[in-house]
Amino acid sequence: MLLPFASLISAFADSNVAGKLIVICLMVFSVLAWTTMLGKYLTMNKMRDANLAFERQLGQVVSLINRIPPGRGPYAYLTKEAIEAYARARNSNSTNRIGHVENALQRGVAQSLGRYEAKMVLLGSIVTGAPFLGLLGTVWGVMDAFGAIAGQQTATLQMLAPGVSGALLTTVAGLLVAIPSVFGYNFLLSQTKIMVTELENFASTLADRIELEAREEEMTHG
Repeated sequence: MLLPFASLISAFADSNVAGKLIVICLMVFSVLAWTTMLGKYLTMNKMRDANLAFERQLGQVVSLINRIPPGRGPYAYLTKEAIEAYARARNSNSTNRIGHVENALQRGVAQSLGRYEAKMVLLGSIVTGAPFLGLLGTVWGVMDAFGAIAGQQTATLQMLAPGVSGALLTTVAGLLVAIPSVFGYNFLLSQTKIMVTELENFASTLADRIELEAREEEMTHG
């Protein structure tokens, strides 16, 4: 059963200074985690929509050598890099041109991975660190609570309870931060892996298309 809001306020008031600071830090981490998760989700949706829109309008790739295709997103970036590499090596033989294109695509995929994985380290750090930070506050608070009654001749549960409840608040806060964050992190991580696989497949398909179109062009002009 969840504690009433008033009880949480009371437990916060009974916390020591360290416990209060940790709870405030965890509140900041919670806002940061939710902002990161929502922002990452919206960014990934925009990237996926941009990729799909660009892929639908992409025609013959080699014919775009003098016209960089419009569009935003990783697919557009990879295509731009591939076309520019092909143009730079146009006077070379077919094998060298394709080699330049494949190298450019590998660099482009590596560059795009940073965009896909952006902010995941921050979110993972919050998932991992929040419970331990809450536990630190609890242990510290319990030590203070027992230390405060150590000099008393008689110790009762009523004397110990406020300090312990205030100490346990940090664990509750840590779990409230970590639990939704871990679900969001796992979801975003799975989506990132799917999009990375799609990106690598697109790069491979793009290299194949350029190779086939380049051979057809050579046969036409040969």
